[in-house]
Amino acid sequence: MNPFQQHGAFSWCELITPDPEAAQAFYGALLGWTLKPGDVGGMPYTVIETEGHEIGGIIGPPPASPNMPPTWGTYITVDDVDATVEKAQTLGGKALMPPMDIPTVGKFALIQDPQGATFCVISYAAQAAA
Repeated sequence: MNPFQQHGAFSWCELITPDPEAAQAFYGALLGWTLKPGDVGGMPYTVIETEGHEIGGIIGPPPASPNMPPTWGTYITVDDVDATVEKAQTLGGKALMPPMDIPTVGKFALIQDPQGATFCVISYAAQAAA
């Protein structure tokens, strides 16, 4: 099993920025990342790869939040996104984005903890099939 797809593991980092091209130029030169263009849900999405391993992505802000400031987000692997969102809410957290499917990838949700920090939880399609 991929260690990043185990429950509780940090598994993906994602930069949301209004200028993905500038971010790609900066981080590619700074860190030597390989950047692979693609799309997610019809939006341009760049996958970040290092030493042959996909580790994150770069994307523009969602259409509903065009003025969102640049931010790095993190994904934490869980066995069950729906159950994790429910548990977070009982512990005082909030679901800022309800569970949703990413075709061929898995299911994720955006959660805010009681102190205001945000993070995504994700269960991978490959993880469910394992």
